[in-house]
Amino acid sequence: MMMTSGEAVKYKSSMDAFSQIIKNEGTKSLFKGAGANILRAVAGAGVLAGYDKLQVVVFGKKYGSGGGGVSDWNILNHRKKNNVVSGSGLKTYCESWRINVEVNNIREFEVVPQECIGYIGKYMSSSQYKADCERAIEECQVFLSSCCNSLKCVDGKDAWIFDVDDTLLSTLPYFKTHGFGGKKLNITSLEGWMEKRKAPALDSTLGLFNEIKGRGYKIFLISTRRESLRDATVENLIKVGYHGWSRLILRDLNDENKRVQHYKAEARKKLVNEGYNIWGIIGDQWSSFDGNPTAKRTFKLPNSLYYVS
Repeated sequence: MMMTSGEAVKYKSSMDAFSQIIKNEGTKSLFKGAGANILRAVAGAGVLAGYDKLQVVVFGKKYGSGGGGVSDWNILNHRKKNNVVSGSGLKTYCESWRINVEVNNIREFEVVPQECIGYIGKYMSSSQYKADCERAIEECQVFLSSCCNSLKCVDGKDAWIFDVDDTLLSTLPYFKTHGFGGKKLNITSLEGWMEKRKAPALDSTLGLFNEIKGRGYKIFLISTRRESLRDATVENLIKVGYHGWSRLILRDLNDENKRVQHYKAEARKKLVNEGYNIWGIIGDQWSSFDGNPTAKRTFKLPNSLYYVS
């Protein structure tokens, strides 16, 4: 029923109402309010589409409407239904994995996750890796400057400790041809590469080494390399510019079955028993710092290729 001149108009049926409206008001009357409805529909669709797009831009993926959100994602539940992570989600996962390796939350891993091999390889070969190493060395230099600014305060028993592999010498050339940590480490193969004496120096660490030596500190190198690699290690170090260290400590047969952290802690204890005061330790593995005695400061260089415990 509709109102016309204040009086009610009654229709006999829906067809009668349709014919009278067409006759009295024309066909345009059938579409009154359609424009407003169309605008409302377009605006609503725009809001929904814009919201989905915003999620992709901000969070890297679109979430459903079932109450889920960013909090639904975590490193332990990163895979999709087909067990594949792709795009920005993969990059986010691999960067999170790498960072958690560096802060020692992820331990004892034997290989880099298969889906992250490419990402870790790019990072370790990138200017970002070099910049991260340089920043760690800069912080070490700041601490070094705060300790002593002249040879007068170094009494011959003040010491610094360096790791060798991926601290003084880089094994990156080896891992570039062996899967960037995506394959279980073959010690025989790696030691064969070390025998060739082709490992390059880490430039920033070489500069720090020479600065510490120039200030009169004793430098001790404690490595997980076997004693059988002594000649190759010494020759490689000298060839790339390292010289003047006080002692190179390598694993002998008695150390073969020890965990690396215990072996290195025992080596530090011997130095302390000899009267040395350990000011700093520089290494790429947490096992270089664990245990007592420790140093006044420790400085970790990035390395996501392997884990040594």
